Amino acid sequence: MKKSGYIVGLLLAAGGTLQAQEGASAYHFLQFPQSSHTSALGGANISAVDDDVAAAMNNPALLSTVSDRTLSLNFMTYAAGSKAVGAAFAKAFGERHTGAVAAQYLGYGSMDETDAEGNVIGSFSAKDLSLTAGYAYLLNDRWAGGASVKMIYSKYAEFSSLALAVDVGLNYYDVDADFSASLALKNLGVQLKAFEDDHDHVPYDLQLGLSKGIARAPIRFSLTLTDLTRWRTSDYFVPEGDELKSLQKLLNHVVVGVDVFPIDALYLSAGYNFRRAYELKAAGSGKGAGLSVGGGVQLSRFRAGIAWARYHLAASSLHFDVAYTF
Repeated sequence: MKKSGYIVGLLLAAGGTLQAQEGASAYHFLQFPQSSHTSALGGANISAVDDDVAAAMNNPALLSTVSDRTLSLNFMTYAAGSKAVGAAFAKAFGERHTGAVAAQYLGYGSMDETDAEGNVIGSFSAKDLSLTAGYAYLLNDRWAGGASVKMIYSKYAEFSSLALAVDVGLNYYDVDADFSASLALKNLGVQLKAFEDDHDHVPYDLQLGLSKGIARAPIRFSLTLTDLTRWRTSDYFVPEGDELKSLQKLLNHVVVGVDVFPIDALYLSAGYNFRRAYELKAAGSGKGAGLSVGGGVQLSRFRAGIAWARYHLAASSLHFDVAYTF
């Protein structure tokens, strides 16, 4: 029995919202952040400079700011009992070189297999996996560059696929002004093995990010612009009969976030993802659409964080992570 319909449904689910699929693209689980802090800041952030190896998976240039021998573990709940788990480890090599490896797994659990009449005839499972190796080089006191390569594997029932992708990033950080600016091209890759006959695209994403702390106030603001190469209406989910206005099309590229630091060891964060808000509301879910919140502790060797966000119509997501520097 042909199950391509199941695969399409799972790919849509892995995208988090009902966003348009950039042609026949797959592997939208790559858009999920590995860091709870990133989740709290709207789900996309490439410029916030923290000692966070999981957040550095958003922009490999940020690996230059991660402490030597730092291990991070993360866990996220998703819709219908799906769960994501991951780990990342960073190692410094001298004063300017930092390397990292990471793995991220998203399991969708067991689902019913049905025939053309809707009768349940069995069950099948689905999963996504990415393995990443990254490197960053500190060019000088303010500039850093980085790159990572990732192997991507997906299996839905008996269908499987394999892809290879790279991320490249650049970061400028002025510690005295508490200002950071980043540019990152993420998930530029090719599918090596297709699910069936037709090959899918890997969902590449060009992003620009800015983060700025406020002088004499424990507050930092972040602005992230995503999908900067996609400006067509067909790139977005638009309900039938509706029109995507120019302002909304522009806002669909915007993610904003704010961090508040009541004390040095504690942060509270909130974010708003305009695209996620628009598409979830358009699909009938207005409660908390686009909003995310979180917080955490960051000590000299240990950090832990938690975040709440809504990626899917069916349920909200909780994201936890812990990290330790050995």
